[in-house]
Amino acid sequence: MSFKVKKWREFWTLPATYTDLSQALGATIIGLLSAAGVLFFKQTIHWIHALLWEDGAALVVPHTGRWVLLFVPAVGGLIVGLVRTWWLSEERHHGVASVMEAVALAGGRLRYKETPLKALVAAISLGSGASVGPEDPSVQIGASIGSFFGQKLHMSDQRTRLFVGAGVAAGIATAFNAPIAGVFFAVEIISGEFFVASFGMIVLSAVMAAVLTRALVGPQPAFPIPLYAYHGPLDLPFYLGLGLLAAPVALLYIQAIYWAHDFFHNAHTPKWLAPTLIGVLIGAVGLYYPQILGDSYEAVGNILNGREIVLGVLVLLVFLKILFTAISLGAGFIGGVFAPSLFLGAALGGAYGLAMERLFPTIHLVPSAFALVGMAAVLAGTVRAPITAIMLLFEMTDDYHIVLPLMFAVTVSILVSQYFQPESVYTLGLVRDGLRLQRGRDVDVLESIKVKEVMEKHPATIHADMPLLTISAMFDQLHTHGLPVVDGEGHLIGIITLQDLQRALAEDPENIHRTAGDVCRRRLVVVHPEESIKEALHRMSVHEIGRLPVVDPAHPNRLLGWINRASIIRAYELALARRASLAHRGEQVRLEAITEAPVLEMTVAEGAPVAGKTVAETLWPEGAVLVRVQRGHRLIIPHGDTLLLPGDRLTLVAEPAAVASLRSLVEEQA
Repeated sequence: MSFKVKKWREFWTLPATYTDLSQALGATIIGLLSAAGVLFFKQTIHWIHALLWEDGAALVVPHTGRWVLLFVPAVGGLIVGLVRTWWLSEERHHGVASVMEAVALAGGRLRYKETPLKALVAAISLGSGASVGPEDPSVQIGASIGSFFGQKLHMSDQRTRLFVGAGVAAGIATAFNAPIAGVFFAVEIISGEFFVASFGMIVLSAVMAAVLTRALVGPQPAFPIPLYAYHGPLDLPFYLGLGLLAAPVALLYIQAIYWAHDFFHNAHTPKWLAPTLIGVLIGAVGLYYPQILGDSYEAVGNILNGREIVLGVLVLLVFLKILFTAISLGAGFIGGVFAPSLFLGAALGGAYGLAMERLFPTIHLVPSAFALVGMAAVLAGTVRAPITAIMLLFEMTDDYHIVLPLMFAVTVSILVSQYFQPESVYTLGLVRDGLRLQRGRDVDVLESIKVKEVMEKHPATIHADMPLLTISAMFDQLHTHGLPVVDGEGHLIGIITLQDLQRALAEDPENIHRTAGDVCRRRLVVVHPEESIKEALHRMSVHEIGRLPVVDPAHPNRLLGWINRASIIRAYELALARRASLAHRGEQVRLEAITEAPVLEMTVAEGAPVAGKTVAETLWPEGAVLVRVQRGHRLIIPHGDTLLLPGDRLTLVAEPAAVASLRSLVEEQA
C-alpha cells in the first residue's frame, strides 16, 4: 500500500471525533465528481446527437432526402455492437440492477474501470436515437465513483456501500437537477437503510452535486413545467382513474423489457448485428414519430406544455415507446428505463386528460396536469420507488398543491402493479437470477422460499363422512398425524389430527363410529401459496400446530396444498442451497470488481476436450484463468494435477476474447 493511500485510509477511519469530518469530506468529493461526470456524459450525448442528426443530416439530406436519416440509429447500433463485442466484458445485469447486486452481495464493489467506456457507449446509444434513458448510466457513473473511493481506500463493506449510495444520489440529483429525489432514490432503491449518519452523507453528496449542476447549467428542472391547476377534492376521482391506468402500463413495460431480453438472448444474434438491425427499425419509425427517439425529453416537454396533445397519437406513442425501449435494450443498446417510464406517464396522462376534458367539459380539467401526475404514477409502478417519484415531480413543479393528487395516483398505481407483479423493473431480473432483495440486502433464508415451492400439492384428504375407524387406519398407512377434511364437493371444512382422534376415543370408545366431520377442527389457520415459509413457520409456532392447509386467497375453502414439518425441512434445505449459491455469487461479483474481467461458470460436458484431463494437460486460451472446481457439494481449489471430470462446474476469469475458445474447450464435445 502506498504512503498516500495509507494516509487517506487512516483519515477515513479516524476515531469518532473525526468521523463526521471525514464523511462530510467524502460526500463532498463524491458529489462534486459524480456531478461533473454526469454533466460531461450529458454533454457528450448532445455532441453526438448534433454530429449525427444535425451536422451529418445537413451534409447528406440535401443530396439524398430525409429517408437516409433512418440509418442514423443503425450507425449508432453498429458502433455500440462492435464496442461491446471487442472491448466491453459481459455483465449479468446492467445499470441500476448491477449496482443493487454489488451493494447486496459484494459490499458495493463495482467494476469501475469500464465505466467511462460504458458511459461513452450509452452516449452513442442515446445520441444516435436508441429509445433508452440517460439516468441508469448516470447512476452507474456516481456509483462507480463512490465504489472507486471505497476500494482504493480499502474501506469496509459498510463504508463502501455508503460511498456508493452517495454517488447514486449525486447522479440522480444531477440528471434531474433534483437533489431530494436523488436522496430518496439512493435510500429506496440502492441502500434500503435509513440511519442518521448514512442519510446525512447521502444528503450532502446530493446537495453538492446540485450546487455544481445549478452553477453550470442553471436552476431549471429537467423538463419545462406548465402552470398547474388543481380544483380540490372533486378532481381526485379523475386521478384515481389515472392511477388505475398507470399500473397496467407499468406492468406491460416491465414485461416487454424482459420479453425482449429473453428473445435476443435466445436468438444468439451476433452482438454487432442485433443493435444494427434494430437501429434501422428505430430510424424508420422515428421518421414519422420522432418522439420515440432518444431520451424523449423534448417530447415530454411538448406534452406538458400542450404542444403535442392529440389523443390518438398519444395513445399510439405509449405502445411505440414500450416496444422500442424494450427492443433497444434487448438488442444491446446501453441506457436506462427511468426516462422512458416518464415519457410513458406523460403520454398516458395527456391522453387521459384529453379524454376526461371532452367527457366533462364543465369541470375545466387541464390535460397537461394529468400528464405531469402520470409521469410519477408510471415511474412508481415501474421502479417501485413511490417517494422518489413524488419528490421528483414536487421538486420540478415547486408547488405544494400538486402533492395530494401526486400521492393519490402514485399510491394507486404502485398498489395495483405490486398486486400483479411484486418485483420492480430492476429487481425482477435479480429474482429471475435467484436473488431476492429487501431493504437493499439479501433476505433471510426462509423469506426467499415461497410456500408453493415446498408444499405437497395433492395431499391425501379425508371426507367428512368417513368414520374414525377408517381414519385411524389411514394414519397408520400414510405415517402421518394429520390430514385435511373436505366435504362432498371437495371444499376444505377442517383438519383432523391424531390428537383429535385419541381425544374422541378417550371420551367414549363408541366414538370410533363417528365421522371426521363430527370431530375435526373447523377453526382453521391457513397459509397462501405466495407467502413465505418464514411467515408459515411463524404461524405454526404461534398456534402450536405442526401442519397448515394451503388455500387460494380468493377462495378460502379451495385446498391447493399442504405443508407440515417435512415441508419446513425441505424449505431449509432449499434455502441453505440458495444461500450457498448467493455466497458464491457474492464472491464472483467481488472477483469481477478486483480483476475487471468477467467471471464465468461453465459445466464440463461429456466428451469435451478438457474432460478426463488434468489442469496442467489442458491448453487454456490466453487471458483465461481457472479459479475453482465444484464437484457436487465438494469445492476444489485447482492445481496442475487436478483431474477435470464431466459434470464439474468450473469458475473462470476470462478476457472477452477468450470466452469463445473456453466454451469450445469446456462445453462442446471434441
